[in-house]
Amino acid sequence: MALRYQLDNGLTVVFEEQHAARVAAFQIWVKVGSADERRDQAGLAHLHEHMLFKGTSHRGPGEIAQEIEAHGGEINAWTSYDQTVYHIVIGSSFADRGLSILSDAVRHSTFDPGELSRESEVVCEEIKRSEDMPSRRASRDLFSTAYQVHPYQYPVIGSEASVRSFTRDSVLAFYHRYYTPKNMVLSVAGDLTESQLRQWVDENLAGDWKRPFDPIPARPKEPLYTAPRIHLRSDPDVKEAYLNIGFQIPSIDHPDVAALDVLAMIAGQGDTSKLVREIKRRQHWVNEIHAYAYTPKDSGLWAVSATLQPAHLKDVVEETARILEYFRHTLVQSDELSTVQALMESEAIYQRETVQGLARKLGFYESMAGGIEREALYYQRVAQLKPETLMQAAERYLHLDKCVVTALFPDQTDFTEGRVNQAIADALKKPAHPDLNTPRAVRRSLDASPVLKVFGRSQVKNSPKILVEKLTCGASLLIRQETAVPLFAIRAAFQGGLRAEQARDNGVSVLTARLLTRGTPEQSAEDIARRMDELSGSMSGNAGRNSVGLRGEFLSRHFEEAFDLFSESLLHPTFIEKEFLHEQSLQLQDIHTREDKPAGVAFELFSQAMYPRHPYGLPIGGSAESVKALTPDALKAYHRSTMDPSRMTLCVVGDVDVDQVRALAEKAFLKSAPSAPASSPPALDSPSQGPQEIRKILNKAQAHLVLGFKGAKLTDSWKTPLELVSSILSGQGGRLFMELRDKRSMAYSVTSYSVEGVDPGYFAVYMATSPEKVEAALGGIREELTRIYEQPVSPAELERAKQNLIGSHEIALQRNGARAAILALDHCYGLGLDAFYNYAAQVSAVTAAEVQQVARQVIRLDQSVQAWVGP
Repeated sequence: MALRYQLDNGLTVVFEEQHAARVAAFQIWVKVGSADERRDQAGLAHLHEHMLFKGTSHRGPGEIAQEIEAHGGEINAWTSYDQTVYHIVIGSSFADRGLSILSDAVRHSTFDPGELSRESEVVCEEIKRSEDMPSRRASRDLFSTAYQVHPYQYPVIGSEASVRSFTRDSVLAFYHRYYTPKNMVLSVAGDLTESQLRQWVDENLAGDWKRPFDPIPARPKEPLYTAPRIHLRSDPDVKEAYLNIGFQIPSIDHPDVAALDVLAMIAGQGDTSKLVREIKRRQHWVNEIHAYAYTPKDSGLWAVSATLQPAHLKDVVEETARILEYFRHTLVQSDELSTVQALMESEAIYQRETVQGLARKLGFYESMAGGIEREALYYQRVAQLKPETLMQAAERYLHLDKCVVTALFPDQTDFTEGRVNQAIADALKKPAHPDLNTPRAVRRSLDASPVLKVFGRSQVKNSPKILVEKLTCGASLLIRQETAVPLFAIRAAFQGGLRAEQARDNGVSVLTARLLTRGTPEQSAEDIARRMDELSGSMSGNAGRNSVGLRGEFLSRHFEEAFDLFSESLLHPTFIEKEFLHEQSLQLQDIHTREDKPAGVAFELFSQAMYPRHPYGLPIGGSAESVKALTPDALKAYHRSTMDPSRMTLCVVGDVDVDQVRALAEKAFLKSAPSAPASSPPALDSPSQGPQEIRKILNKAQAHLVLGFKGAKLTDSWKTPLELVSSILSGQGGRLFMELRDKRSMAYSVTSYSVEGVDPGYFAVYMATSPEKVEAALGGIREELTRIYEQPVSPAELERAKQNLIGSHEIALQRNGARAAILALDHCYGLGLDAFYNYAAQVSAVTAAEVQQVARQVIRLDQSVQAWVGP
């Protein structure tokens, strides 16, 4: 059960014990966001998010992140319209230190003028980064059109001009005004006790920390819409259209929020939702479409967002309008509503897999939604909804004559305000879809009792054993029984992926994976999607550089039905023409829009140069030419040869019965087809004979740089020392961040990667910076790379890097799905269970000499590959 109490100084503390993993999360929610700024303060709330990590009276610049990472933790923050949140997740053995550091940042930041100047420049780089993302620009258009009086109309991040105008005095005035105990909530979840928490809170956040707080002035109210608000914009640098259709709705504390959330799920969340089914799956007009209810502190938005080919803009506006009219005049079916209610309740269980997710929920409800009790009230309202309630809510809010329509699209697109109005008028003239009455799902005989009753099982036990055995068909079965949360994850993995492709069939792994859940001889794609909803779960194919497979997550009480659905999809996908053509078109559209993501383009160029012969040099989703050449027969052949059950690793992790898993696996895969011959390994590339540079011109605000070298194989003994090289360089306490971001303000994004493969992977540094800073940035990167192989790392820095790797590993493995994935892939690649059980020991055993040795071995500037994308 969640606990809440208040200190004498006004600070509210909310807490829930969660002992499923030895991890704790601390979040300080400051109840101030960008919507509380004056216009001359635009971006000031967000700048505080940056400055609170830039030094205190006890810790210098960079020391906060370094100390957290030295204890295996992660620290970060975010700013929204309504709040600023500072958060730490850390091993529970260091939980008291984590709270001490977070409290120091919030209470004692110094706001040094020099640091303020440098960090303002970093925020300006962040602003340029957002300009390179069409989805961000489209979102800004939606909010600036939907809110013309209320401050939600302005970007949270501010502008370059406003950010550069801030002085230390203006920053301190804002800090002293809002950063007071009465305006904050400390949210805590994880492996600690109430008595421990109370002691640590008293030591760090009580005592002399007192400051008066005047209520925040009321924000101006957005007037009720009286007519459509339309904003259309063309852009020569976007590859697809971004469409938003929105409606004014109440704030988070309104009783209608539950109905609006359920309406959004029925309308446009998941493959069986009405917008996805009609507009994406049947008409093939959009690449993605999604409905959501955004309910902040003040009036919100109920919206539909879509990405699509520009030629279909009018069609999508008309069909979306027609479907939304359906909700105003037609009762959804009771079976459909009950399925969605169960899905929404099941989300409460999935959110409990990580302590940071649980802490975020507690902090949100306490600071923004009227108190932690409101979660139970919210789910009670969800459970009490009736079809009539949904129709009444739709009638109140989804009025097409009072909607917001915004669109961002390529130049030469014939889409005008007149065409928007005509599309809406045409929709209103047509009758509702008869097909829309088809229910999303029928729960059949499944137990539909409220899932919230299963909360409370979260006690740490001894590390569960992993059962490993061979099935009769030759597959390897791994089972790890964990009962902390009533969920399970399942993962089937096969060697393959990009490594098994050639230029002529590049993209076949991804396309095959996309179609695994799009139909079997017994069930259509819609049947499978409905069945996943019935089981309150998810399932999807996956393909990477070295593997291909299927993954799923479900409630434990539906294990047998979910396992049957999983095995049927894995063994018997039909690859029928209709579904093949649709998924092929979506994959081709992903290829067409790659340039909207310049960082991805930079890594593709880097890979092409690093691997001129090896398949790792191919794009993961294929080229337009190779994907167009694929056929259903080619996918069937790939599935038979690559996804042969005799070479499968099947892993199940969670609250399951071991004997039941074993029995169902034997039954499902007993009659599998005979083993197909394994494909030959690809030829390896020769060592580079000199540095290479490749560049692509894109009209972007930033240049995106990748500088890298040939790296390690998964089986190389020096893989772990190379991971430590990356850990020393990356992270908020790493050398690249400290030198190039903190000290020189060259970038918002700078990090390093060690990516291993079945064949040699790569080690690379990535950075996004202003074009005029490119040469200095590259020089700075080379300096840090040279320093790490020329000078031995200090004992303190090496220990920080080790604890950072170990802690990040533990934090990442909180979810059943993450544990199932690493176990399945490690076994699939022949690594066994050693890495899972002994990762911390392997990292701890690395010496400074080994780190320097592997740095000298890998970082060869005379054999580097450099990719540069930008203006």
